[in-house]
Amino acid sequence: MLSTFLIALREGLEAALIVGILVAYLVKTGRQRLLPALWIGVSVAIVASLALGGFLSFTSAELTPRGEEFFAGTTSFLAVGFVTWMVFWMQRAARGLRDELHGKVDSAVATGAIGIAITAFFAVAREGLETALFIYTNFKTVGAASAATLGLVLGLALAVALGYLIYNRSVKINLGKFFQITGTALIIVAAGVLSYGIHEYQELGWLPGADAFIWDVTSWMAKDSILASVLAGSIGFDTTTSWLQFLVAGAYIAIVLGLYTKPQRARKKDLVTA
Repeated sequence: MLSTFLIALREGLEAALIVGILVAYLVKTGRQRLLPALWIGVSVAIVASLALGGFLSFTSAELTPRGEEFFAGTTSFLAVGFVTWMVFWMQRAARGLRDELHGKVDSAVATGAIGIAITAFFAVAREGLETALFIYTNFKTVGAASAATLGLVLGLALAVALGYLIYNRSVKINLGKFFQITGTALIIVAAGVLSYGIHEYQELGWLPGADAFIWDVTSWMAKDSILASVLAGSIGFDTTTSWLQFLVAGAYIAIVLGLYTKPQRARKKDLVTA
């Protein structure tokens, strides 16, 4: 539940902020007549995201055991790639996001309601489709559908509430720090998803070392125990982990987290020097 809650909160708040920026700009520039078109674009993006989640779940359920392993492993690798790109993109683009969206709205106004709907669709669909893919793979990693679903609902609900309060200026949040912290946490969650993908490919025989465990604690910690579920849902821990899973996931955390926090460390160093 913890990891799914984090994913839904982070991605949902990004989408809510994007919608808030678009709505505020249309209202500020006296283009309220285009708001229905904007909401149509947002609604279609949400439906498309839900459709992708349903497609992934249905496809996985209909496959043979080997086909399911291939599908789960491949989608895990894709999800890790998308979420890695997403956290770096947000880190780089956050400061100029408002101006970028305003520019897209100004360009879309020339084509009328359809242009606004398309702009809103693509602005929200990017977040929604990434969320659907990453949450699906996280469901597979955690293996606790009911708890993960609760985390999804709670995360999205809080994201929408925060987005609304920020739009109305009822609350103030240091968004830079929020995205920095949640981005760091998502990288750790992504490492667990990456480890799961490697495990699935090992089961297929496409990667070596399936039985070369760095640890196997199932004798004193059942895979479906509360402790194991909490660790799986927060850091992607598995009671049986191969050396290859451990080394690749560890390298991913070291490299990606190092690059992600480097700008922040550089800014702090510059402040100290100054």
